[in-house]
Amino acid sequence: MPRRRSVRVVLNIIAIVVFLFSVFPVYWMVNMSLTPSNQIVSRTPSWIPLEATFRNYIAAWSKPAAAGQTDFPHALLSSLTVTIPVVIVTLLIAFLASIALSRFHFKGRWGFIVTVLIVQMIPGEAMMFTIYAMMDDAHLKNLLGLSIVNVAAVVPFTIWTLRGFVAGVPADLEEAAMIDGCTRTQAFWKITFPLLAPGLVSTGIFAFIQSWNEFTMAMLFLEGYNLTLPPWLNSFQSATEATNWGAVMASSTLIALPVAIFFLLVQGRMASGMVSGAVKG
Repeated sequence: MPRRRSVRVVLNIIAIVVFLFSVFPVYWMVNMSLTPSNQIVSRTPSWIPLEATFRNYIAAWSKPAAAGQTDFPHALLSSLTVTIPVVIVTLLIAFLASIALSRFHFKGRWGFIVTVLIVQMIPGEAMMFTIYAMMDDAHLKNLLGLSIVNVAAVVPFTIWTLRGFVAGVPADLEEAAMIDGCTRTQAFWKITFPLLAPGLVSTGIFAFIQSWNEFTMAMLFLEGYNLTLPPWLNSFQSATEATNWGAVMASSTLIALPVAIFFLLVQGRMASGMVSGAVKG
C-alpha cells in the first residue's frame, strides 16, 4: 500500500506539471492582452498584470486589419457563418453514415470503411491547389466554398469516430424496448440516441475547432471584407511595421473564447448522455 501511494503521488505530480506546461501559454496570452503596450517588450516581464488595461481589447475590436479589409466583428460573423453550418451538416452526414455502417451489413461496407480511413491519411495541403482550382472554376471562392471544403475535410474523421460510438451501443437495448411496446423508431430515439450524445458532442467539438481554426484554405478563398478570424488575425498582425502585440494577444484571446464557451455549453452532455438512455431494472 505505501508503494502504491508513492506511485500515485508521483503520477499526480507529473500530471500537475504537464497541466501547468499546457496551460501556461494560454495564461501568458491573457496576461499580455491585459498588459499596457509599453510594458510588453520590457526586459523584466510581469507575471501578473498589475496595471491591467482593456485598451488592447478595444483596439483589437475596433481597428480594421488593414486598409480595405474587415474588422474583428465582421470577421467573427464570417467565422460563425462558416462554422455553424459546418458543424450541423457534418454531424448530420456522419450520424447517418455511422448508423448505416454499424447497424446494416451491405455490399461494399468494409471497402467504404477502409476508404474513409485512407482519406484521413491524406494531408489537406497535398490537395490544396486542386481544391482551389475546382472552387475557382465553380465560382465558390467565398464563405460557401470554404464551408464545403471544411465539411469535406472533417466528415471522414467524424464518421470513423461516431461509428465506434454506435457500435458500442448494443442492439439488444433497442430490441428490449421494442418488446416493451416501442416501435423501432421510438426505440432508437429513446434508447440509442441518448447514449450517442457523448459521441455527437465529441465529434461536434472536433468539427467546430477544425472549422473555426481553418487558416490555409481561408487564406486562399477569402479576401477583403470576407475574412474569417484566423486570416484576419494574420493581416492584423502584419498590417504595420511595429506590431501591436497587446492587441494581437487580445485578438487571440477573443478568438479562443467562442471555442471555450462552446465546450462549456456542451460538455455536460458527454456525461448525461451516458446514462439518460439506460434501461429500467
